[in-house]
Amino acid sequence: MFKIRMFLRFEKEEKWLEQMAAKGWLLRGTGLCYRFQKTEPGERTIKLDFRYFKSARDFTEYRTLFADSGWQHLAGSRWSGTQYFLKSRADSTEDIFSDRLSQAGRYQRAADMGLCCAMAFLVLFLTMVSNEQIDSAAFFQPKQWYFTPGLWELEGVSFWWAFLFESPFAIMRGVGWLLPLLFMVFYGVCAMKAHLIYRAAVSGQ
Repeated sequence: MFKIRMFLRFEKEEKWLEQMAAKGWLLRGTGLCYRFQKTEPGERTIKLDFRYFKSARDFTEYRTLFADSGWQHLAGSRWSGTQYFLKSRADSTEDIFSDRLSQAGRYQRAADMGLCCAMAFLVLFLTMVSNEQIDSAAFFQPKQWYFTPGLWELEGVSFWWAFLFESPFAIMRGVGWLLPLLFMVFYGVCAMKAHLIYRAAVSGQ
C-alpha cells in the first residue's frame, strides 16, 4: 500500500506510523510516498532520526549500532535524511535518544538541510536570470509558449492534437522558471519551522 503525507514534526509522523502499524501496515520504504507492507496488527514503537552520512561505511555502522540496541532500521538511505527505526526487542529503551537535547538535534539538522536546499534553488534561479532564460513578459502571453508553426490557425482534431501534445512543454517554457522560486520558498519555510521547533525544544517550551 502507498500513502502520501507530509509532516513538519517528527513526533506526529511517528504517531501516524505507529497507528498504521496497529492497523496491520508496517512501513517498508519512503520516497515520493510511504510504502507499507501488510503485517500482523499490533502495538509497535517507531522512532525517527535525521542524519546524512559522509560514507557508506558510516551509514552501515550507524544502522548496526541501532540494531545492537534493539532498533530495526525500517527505511531511510544514506542521503534521505530521515531514518526510521522499529523497536525490535522488549528490553530496548523506549526512545532512540538519551535526552531532550539529542532528540531536538534532529530538527536542527533538518533545518540545516532545508536551508542548503533553499540556497541551491536560489542559485539556480539567479543563474537562469543571468543567462537570460527568463522572459517575464511572456508569462502574461501564453500563446508565445507554443512553438508549433501555425498552431493557432489549425482547427478541429488537428488543433487539439497539436495543442495537447505541446502543452506540457509550453507550460514548462512559460512558467517553469517559477519552480526554483517555489522550491526555494518551500525549503526555506521548512527550515525556519524546523529551527523554531528546535529552539522551543531546547528551551523546554
